Amino acid sequence: MSTNQSTHWADINADKILRTRQASSDDRGNQNHQFVCASGITPSGTVHIGNFREIMSVDLVVRALADKGAKVRFIYSWDDYDVFRKVPKNMPNPEELEKYLRWPITMVPDPHGKEESYARANERAVEELLVQVGIQPEYIYQASKYRAGDYAQGIRTALEHRDTIRGILDQYRSQPLPEDWWPVSVFSSFTHKDTTTVLAWDGEWGLTYRCDETGKEETLDLRSTSNAKLPWRVDWPMRWAYEGVDFEPAGKDHHSEGGSFDTSKQICKAVYGVDAPVTFQYDFISIKGRGGKISSSSGEVISLDDVLEVYTPQVTRYLFAGTRPNTEFAISFDLDVIKIYEDYDRCERIYFGIDQVNEKKAAKERRIYELSQVHGPMESQPFQLPFRHLCNLLLIMNGDIDRAIRAFEEVPALESQGALGEQWWAQARQRAACAWRWLHSFAPEDFVFTLREPQDGPADLSAWEGAPPEAISRAALKALADLVSRGISQYSDKELQDAMYGLSREAGIEPKDFFTVMYQVLIGRQKGPRLAGFLKTLGQERVAAILALYL
Repeated sequence: MSTNQSTHWADINADKILRTRQASSDDRGNQNHQFVCASGITPSGTVHIGNFREIMSVDLVVRALADKGAKVRFIYSWDDYDVFRKVPKNMPNPEELEKYLRWPITMVPDPHGKEESYARANERAVEELLVQVGIQPEYIYQASKYRAGDYAQGIRTALEHRDTIRGILDQYRSQPLPEDWWPVSVFSSFTHKDTTTVLAWDGEWGLTYRCDETGKEETLDLRSTSNAKLPWRVDWPMRWAYEGVDFEPAGKDHHSEGGSFDTSKQICKAVYGVDAPVTFQYDFISIKGRGGKISSSSGEVISLDDVLEVYTPQVTRYLFAGTRPNTEFAISFDLDVIKIYEDYDRCERIYFGIDQVNEKKAAKERRIYELSQVHGPMESQPFQLPFRHLCNLLLIMNGDIDRAIRAFEEVPALESQGALGEQWWAQARQRAACAWRWLHSFAPEDFVFTLREPQDGPADLSAWEGAPPEAISRAALKALADLVSRGISQYSDKELQDAMYGLSREAGIEPKDFFTVMYQVLIGRQKGPRLAGFLKTLGQERVAAILALYL
C-alpha cells in the first residue's frame, strides 16, 4: 500500500523525520543521505518486554522510512561499559556476582558459564530472538568503542565544555553540582571499579584520577585508555553527534521534564554543535494481573522469550504495531490470548479483502498487518487455524501438533502449493506450539480439559447438585448413541446441535442438563467446547466407544 496517505503512527513519524531532518541539513536533503535510527539498552539483566517496545518501535519506523524510499541505518547500542550496580534476583550464585559490583558490566563473568561475560550473555539472548521477529539492526558494543579510543575526542570536547554542561544540568537540580565535578568517570586500573575521583585534566589528552579504595593516583591518555567514559547524560548526546542520529525514541522517564532527553538535547547543541534527533515518548508495559513498571535489575521480568512462548512472531509484532507507543498496555497471558489471536486473524482477513469494513478502517488494518509480518505478507490469504478450536484439538490429541493441524479438512490442499505450502506449515506449527504451551502454562484451569477414555470407566452421572436421575441420563445417552451410530459427519454443526436438543427432550431431560451430562461423560466437567463441533472432531468411533460404557 502507499504510505504517503497512511495515518499509522510509524508512517507519521517517518514523515516527521524526513521533513525535520532534511530541513536542518543540506546533506540530509541529498537523496543519498542515510537516515540513522537508534536504540539501545544497558545489558544489566534480562532484557524485558518493556525494553523490546523501544526496539520494535524503532524497527517499525525504520520499515516506514524504507517504504518511503529512504536509505536507513538501524543501530542498536549495547551500553555494556556501564557500571554493574545491582545483582538481579533471578541470577544464580548472587554472592559471587556481588564481588563485581561497580565494575564495567562487560568485565563481569557470565554466572551461567556459557558466554565471555555477563553482558554478552544478556546481549546474545536478545540478539538471537530479534531475528525471529524480523529485527536485524547493526549492533554497536560501547565497551569496544570506548576501549578503541573512538570517543576520545568526544570526551575531550566534554571536558572543554565542562562549565557549559554543568550549567545545563544544574537547571534541573535542587542542589548545584560541586565545583570539582567533571563530566567524565574513570574505572580504576587497580580495582576495576568506578570508585574514583578525577583530580585534573591537562587541557589536552591527560586525565589524572585517584583510586578511592587504594589511594593510588594515575594519569591516563584519553586516546589510548580503556578506563575513561562519559556519564549517561553526556554520553548520550555525544553519541548522537558521533553517529549522526536522526531518530531515537525514549521512555516516559527519560522524557519527563528535566529528564535525560531534556538535558541531552541541550548538551547536543551547545557542546557538540548538532541538533538532537527526532524522538517520541513510549509508555510502559505491564503484565496482565501485575501492575507497575517492569525492571531488569529486579529480575522480576517478562522477557521477549516469554512472550514468544505464547505469541507467534507475527502476533507479537501485531501487539506493538497496533498500539500507539505513547499508550500504556498490558501483555496478557490469560484468556485474552484467544481474543488477541482472533483480532490478528480478522486484521489478516481485512488485508486480503475477505472481511469488509469501511475504507478508513481497512487502510489502518492493512498497514498494521503489513508491519506485523516478519518477512512480508503471503501472496494470498492463508488458511487460518482458529486459535480456540486449535486449542481444543490439541487437548483432544494430547499435544500432537501435526495431527491437530491435519484435523482441518482444508489442510491437504495446502501441501500441494510448494514453497507457499511450506511457509504455511511452518507458521501453522508455530501457532500450534504456542497454543500448546499456553494451555499448559497459562490457560485458566476451567479452560483446559482431559478427554476421558473408555479404559477410564464410566463417569458418575450424579456428580453435581441437581443432576437428573441416572436412568434419565442413560436414556438420553442411549438416544445419542443411536444418533452417532447413524453417522455424525453428515450433519452440520447446527443440524447436530438441533438433533441433540430434540433427542434430549424425547428422553425427558432438559437440553442444558443433557449437555452437562455429555461434558461429564467426555471430559469430567460441567462445561466444555461447543458440543456439536466437539463430537464431530472426536469422530464417530471415539464417541461411540465412550457412550458404550453407559448402554
